[in-house]
Amino acid sequence: MLYRQTLGLAVLISFTLPLATTSPIGAEEAGYCPLEGAEYYTVELVTTKNIPGTGLATGRADLSVPASSPFSVAISPDGSYEYLVRVSLERMKLPTEGRLVAWVTTRELDRIERLGPLDQNLTASGKVKWNKFLVVITLEADNNPEQSMWAGPIVFRGMSRSGMMHTMVGHGALQQENCAAYGYAN
Repeated sequence: MLYRQTLGLAVLISFTLPLATTSPIGAEEAGYCPLEGAEYYTVELVTTKNIPGTGLATGRADLSVPASSPFSVAISPDGSYEYLVRVSLERMKLPTEGRLVAWVTTRELDRIERLGPLDQNLTASGKVKWNKFLVVITLEADNNPEQSMWAGPIVFRGMSRSGMMHTMVGHGALQQENCAAYGYAN
């Protein structure tokens, strides 16, 4: 009996050990996608294709903690997280007319803050002090630092990871509830 158990265990190990050493994680072999998803502290910016030349463009907003914080998080006086935001666009040219301007806003669009215009390298930086927010890039007619709301077309938009979280109403066990009634679309 002991012989059968030992033999069975040896056979099991001999079949599973080669599988365990060939993990697809990080594999560059054919059949596996070598690209990784966006990191937690990165907001993927998606083009709206409203402006010529942005169809193949990509963008991202990288979030980091201010250097003044001795901890791995920074908290604003109202208890919200505070992040430094660095917006960057790739695979597009600067528009010949107008200026690309970066903004952050709450999901409800009730509070909007201007990060600033994108430079020649298609980057801009600023701060955000909300837990859930959107990053918006617009094409403005001019560079007015006093502007409190965008007036031009939206070129890119993206949502923070925390902004993607919402109630489970309308999903799973609560599927019979209409989540649109709670302000969320299916």
